[in-house]
Amino acid sequence: MPPESPAHVPVLRDTVLRWLAPRSGGRYVDGTFGRGGHTKAILEAAPGARVLGLDKDPEAAPAAAALAAGEPRFRFLAGDFSELGSALDRVGWDLVDGILLDLGLSSPQLETPERGFSLRHDGPLDMRFDPGSGETAAELLDRLEEREIADLLFGMGERRSRAIAWRIVGRRPLRTTGDLRAAVIAAVGPRRGRIDPATRTFLAVRSAVNREPQVLAAALHEAPGRLRREGVLAVISYHSGEDRPVKHAFRRLAEEPRFELGTRRPIRPDEDESGANRRSRSACLRILRRIEDAPGEIVRPDGDGR
Repeated sequence: MPPESPAHVPVLRDTVLRWLAPRSGGRYVDGTFGRGGHTKAILEAAPGARVLGLDKDPEAAPAAAALAAGEPRFRFLAGDFSELGSALDRVGWDLVDGILLDLGLSSPQLETPERGFSLRHDGPLDMRFDPGSGETAAELLDRLEEREIADLLFGMGERRSRAIAWRIVGRRPLRTTGDLRAAVIAAVGPRRGRIDPATRTFLAVRSAVNREPQVLAAALHEAPGRLRREGVLAVISYHSGEDRPVKHAFRRLAEEPRFELGTRRPIRPDEDESGANRRSRSACLRILRRIEDAPGEIVRPDGDGR
């Protein structure tokens, strides 16, 4: 198996492995394959484990193809994790032993200016996970009314949302990430601490472009029911807008006899990992475990899809 690229370090890798506890013969889903860091860790941890990788970013496909070429226990399907159920049906898997969703951007996505995600590199104002479909960030901000932009930013916790929305509208059309960041700086002033003042604006726009709340809600609805008994759903989030729906969904499910929380509080990287990988600093991991079948549920043996 090829070594992990130094440009991409999977967040909370060892902690995820401890909770998933991969076993020989187990079936696992990496719903955010990226460059395959977590997938490779699962395959290495259990020689008989099988992994299905999902990702809608077409730039994940080459890494997936390279892994699949030398690893028959791995399969990849293009698509996002809201399509988890149909993806499992396609490969003939009914229930699985573990599902991982890492909601953060990969290092290559952030470091490629043409993708339009980065605050540090000027590039086209795109932000689409799949650059071949849907509305770009520039098109979204051109289309929305000032009030709608303010509401979008406020929903991500941006307190100066109205001032920023006014600046964005006044500077339209915005065409680059630098244009958007400059609009935010004009509204709120320059950076005063560790966090860039445009961070929440970029998160809010990216979330809207990719329909992230809707995609996450669909996955949280589908994934728990596709776990075997003792199966684990692990979700890594990076800001409160992502973590909040995961927390509420897991707590609601834990009120049922079928599920339990792995921990009451989210798991965060230790100092060593945070120091070695700065993008892990805001990560938090939540765990849901299935502990019994639903009343009257018939658990069918899976097909032989690999």
